[in-house]
Amino acid sequence: MEHVIDAWLSHPLGGLLGYFAVAILELVVFLSIFEMVTKYNCWDEIRRGNVAASMATGGKIFGICNVLRFSIQAEASIYETMKWSVIGFVLLLIAYFMFEFLTPVFSIDKEIAADNRAVGLTAMLISVSLSYVIGASIL
Repeated sequence: MEHVIDAWLSHPLGGLLGYFAVAILELVVFLSIFEMVTKYNCWDEIRRGNVAASMATGGKIFGICNVLRFSIQAEASIYETMKWSVIGFVLLLIAYFMFEFLTPVFSIDKEIAADNRAVGLTAMLISVSLSYVIGASIL
């Protein structure tokens, strides 16, 4: 079965559809995990117009997809791409917890839930910036 999938993925359109499907699946899974670790509901906050939550969530989406981009650009197989994206996600999750830990004066989650856009922007930039570091490390 793996050889059939590999043959299908070797065609440019098959590769595009394969990587696209992996990206969508991983976004759903990884964002669900992020949703479980935050003290606010990202999608409820975004629906209410919370720009800070939107920026933080958008940064997470960009960060995940950017790691995938670097992996594809490095011509990794779809299986290696999935491995790298899981590693990248775990590192981005660790960075999120470090951001919360390194700001003991206030709670990141509470500030984002309160639509503190400065905190939301900082959270977004941390995700985006670290995704470049993670991605550039993919061989």
